[in-house]
Amino acid sequence: MSFTRADLDAATAVVRRHFPATPQLEWPLLSEQVGAQVWVKHENATPTGAFKVRGGLVYADRASRERPDVRGFVSATRGNHGQSLAYAGRAAGLRVVIVVPEGNSPDKNAAMRGFGAELVVHGRDYQEAREHAMGLEAELGLEAVPPFHPDLVVGVGTYALELFDVAGPLDTVYVPVGMGSGICGLVGVRDVLGLSTEIVGVVSDRAPATALSFEAGTVVTTPDADTFVDGVACRAPVPEAVAEIVRGAARVVRVAEDDTAEAMRVLLRTTHQLPEPAGAIALAGLLAERDGQVGQRVGVVMTGGNCDADLLTTVLVGHTPTA
Repeated sequence: MSFTRADLDAATAVVRRHFPATPQLEWPLLSEQVGAQVWVKHENATPTGAFKVRGGLVYADRASRERPDVRGFVSATRGNHGQSLAYAGRAAGLRVVIVVPEGNSPDKNAAMRGFGAELVVHGRDYQEAREHAMGLEAELGLEAVPPFHPDLVVGVGTYALELFDVAGPLDTVYVPVGMGSGICGLVGVRDVLGLSTEIVGVVSDRAPATALSFEAGTVVTTPDADTFVDGVACRAPVPEAVAEIVRGAARVVRVAEDDTAEAMRVLLRTTHQLPEPAGAIALAGLLAERDGQVGQRVGVVMTGGNCDADLLTTVLVGHTPTA
């Protein structure tokens, strides 16, 4: 999957109708701790508190222009994808139904409803919720939105263009990997700009499907994705995403739950920004490879800041939450 600079500029124009570029900042205390110049891309500063809203806006824009018979969307999420579609659907005047698994984050559920989504609770995890959502398309008369799609990828890729425009060429960028739109958007922008930046995906060692798929060069599924880092809780990767990650990423690293919790604390201490677990896991990947990045110019993507209060409290007292 690839896109052109024209595609990227068109997507940026859609996003700019809704919000300005989010910050990318080099935080001295964080750089000092890592031993490298570290740039943080603050996608916690979007209207939904996460990067995925960019993809939702681009997807809804094309649907409104090219598929005017579409009455709305149905999809599944653990939170940020659903908020993205809810926000974009409301802006476009479209109905949005989102399926979430049982026990999903109550704060993220409330946020999706706040943006106008109708919620359906089904399944033990994201994968079961996703399968149920795809089956509701005909029943509801709504378009089923997959977790990975070219419009979603080029939409979220706009964050990478902003990052490189300000930070300049970076040696390495670490990015969390859930269903793949974020890392694939980053790879695509890197290629469009002709940069040599290494892209490193980061997943939880309790949800290793994407790492296993990268190592095998083909999709590998797992029976569970039992991690508190809900944004990367993938157990059945999308084949198109895996192919692009294999083609364009340098590696996919696995980090322990404790390492992600510690990365949340580090970000709070050094940037005074609130990361959700998936928004901190990129830094956990960098910290795991810190010895190899000394003296380099490195980026980490804080993909979101939608963290439940109870989970944050657990992290701040020095504990690691359970899934």
